Amino acid sequence: MQTQKPSVSLIRATSYEREALRESLVILLEPFGGMAAFVKKGDRVLLKPNLLTGSRPGKECITRAELVYQVAQMVIEVGGEPFLGDSPAFGSAKGVAVANGYLPILEELNLPIIDFQGQRYQTISDNFNHLRLSKEAMEADVVINLPKVKSHMQLTLTLGVKNLFGCVPGKMKAWWHMEAGKDANRFGEMLVETARAINPNLTILDGIIGHEGNGPSNGEPRQLGILAAASDIFALDRAMIEILNVPPEQVPTVAASQRLGVCPELADIEFPHLNPDLLKIEDWRLPDKLMPIDFGMPRVIKSTFKHLYTRFIKEPMSVYGK
Repeated sequence: MQTQKPSVSLIRATSYEREALRESLVILLEPFGGMAAFVKKGDRVLLKPNLLTGSRPGKECITRAELVYQVAQMVIEVGGEPFLGDSPAFGSAKGVAVANGYLPILEELNLPIIDFQGQRYQTISDNFNHLRLSKEAMEADVVINLPKVKSHMQLTLTLGVKNLFGCVPGKMKAWWHMEAGKDANRFGEMLVETARAINPNLTILDGIIGHEGNGPSNGEPRQLGILAAASDIFALDRAMIEILNVPPEQVPTVAASQRLGVCPELADIEFPHLNPDLLKIEDWRLPDKLMPIDFGMPRVIKSTFKHLYTRFIKEPMSVYGK
């Protein structure tokens, strides 16, 4: 029986200006049949941006509000009911979003934004059934994953698969790091199993401006001029590392997806617009030095207190100060 090849749509896009970005997204999704191919009337649609931090606005650490706005508009136009959700490392989803300029789009579109709560869900691999994933992500009718192209000091790159780590609620992320110990391969497999369990219907990658160097937050913006989309998240990540000229074995999530047999070979992926070879970036900057992925107990405790301080003291005080 012949199976359909995974398809990754790749285009050049250089502007976050509303009309230009809207046109780019229409072109990007056209090979799949547009947004209507993914969202039906009445669907509750989770938009999962990268809302990492509110501490470095302007440094392109998170998915651009302009992209989220246009995707939300497209969902509404086909009858879907979009909402935003994430579980930032520090603070609340709304606090991080507001710090990064999301408030106007939240108000204009009346977009709800939530912090994920946890519940145990069956994963494909029995090795990770003790881990918790977001109830809201697992129970949404449609999940649209909206990652940012970034270098990452623990995982080399953060793309589509890594962005779904935000569906692990709250400070459970630190416990996942402890669970993996120093084993980057095991941690990569955890992230792949997360992506398989959530199974996003569509991933749209924000690569108009990326974040290179010592990411996920301490690097610098880098103009890439790329938008990418796919229903197969593993095919999308495989295509993007080809563009960034990074070998699969250097990216734990991609290496794990290959070991687990869910990552297609590049030759088995269809590219209805541009081929990765036409978008090659030869000098993308990776982290100066990779850090171990494990979180010891002191770091977990420190991280938990920082999260609580940011969410319940710093964020409310900043609002009060205005």
